[in-house]
Amino acid sequence: MNHRNRTTPRGRARRELSQNFLADTGVIARYARDAAGGPGGLVVEAGAGDGRITAALAAHAREVIAYEIDPVMAARLRDRCRGLPGVTCVTGDLLAARPPRGPFRLAGGIPYAATSRIVAWALAAPAMEAATLITQREYARKRTGDYGRWSRLTVRTWPEFSWRLGDRVPRDRFRPVPRVDSAVLRLDRRAEPLLPPEALPGYLHCVDLGFTGKGGTLHASLRTAYPRRRVDAAFRAAALSRDIIVAHVHPAQWITLARTLHPHR
Repeated sequence: MNHRNRTTPRGRARRELSQNFLADTGVIARYARDAAGGPGGLVVEAGAGDGRITAALAAHAREVIAYEIDPVMAARLRDRCRGLPGVTCVTGDLLAARPPRGPFRLAGGIPYAATSRIVAWALAAPAMEAATLITQREYARKRTGDYGRWSRLTVRTWPEFSWRLGDRVPRDRFRPVPRVDSAVLRLDRRAEPLLPPEALPGYLHCVDLGFTGKGGTLHASLRTAYPRRRVDAAFRAAALSRDIIVAHVHPAQWITLARTLHPHR
């Protein structure tokens, strides 16, 4: 985008709303097929833009509800999707909307600046089955452990959700072209949680305490609330060294830690 375009009202809107839309038809087709998950479902789309992804989603889903906060783009969205069965276009912010009560999937090439808030909205939606989102690649790699480190959010939600890094989407597949590459981030609600509901408070307490960083190691942090003998036993069960840094602990090992520190009867 040149300097003149950045200073026009549309240029400012694109910058403030992080508007970089996927333009590669082949990538859009593959993405829509994977995100829809089957012909009988409901898909909610965040940041629908001018409807390129929306139209592709409509070919694979029973119903699509597309949200676009920018009125100019929302008008283009309606024009593109006029006549498509099962598509509802909403001019508004997904984050201000109530999630559907019935099962649904979340999709969208979401604005980089709103990624964390949209992911939080998805995780809090009781009926969301899966989210397939195009995000900044760095964010997707961070949340899925691709750097060899695990974030607190991923660990906290691991008993109920799996996090998976999908395909890289090069920056030149978007218009305007952003500064960095994107990637597909996949969140799936587990058919059966890894822990029973009554064990979750203990698990979350363990995780939150571990990520405080007190004492410099996970072992030291947990010892502020649990007896040394029990912490040692938990580390042996999870095959962890006592000097391990909290971010290097795999979510599956957190499950083992919590089960040992808070045995479920």
